[in-house]
Amino acid sequence: MIKYGLDRVTELKFKTYDVSMEKRDGGQWIDITLRFELDEGTPAPDDLIDLSGLVITTLSGAIAQIVPQDEDIDCEYQFTTFEKEQIRTFIQSAEIQLQIANLSTPM
Repeated sequence: MIKYGLDRVTELKFKTYDVSMEKRDGGQWIDITLRFELDEGTPAPDDLIDLSGLVITTLSGAIAQIVPQDEDIDCEYQFTTFEKEQIRTFIQSAEIQLQIANLSTPM
């Protein structure tokens, strides 16, 4: 995690993900909320209350944006390249891509 305005970088290692998905109003985006269990050796910064991540994808599953959140709103942190890569790998997994495809298919 990188806090805006500071030089200190903390690298989080995500152990597990709790996923919720919904198609955004207007229908061209999928919002994916990730709640994380962190590896014991990488605690979240002390000033974060409830860290989560918002991943916005297209209906085909391509990632448009990865944003950290605290208590489900934007926060003054950003994910590092290493953290984004962990999230990107998870979102691109076959299981998550199937869930996105199922949500994208009109009923």
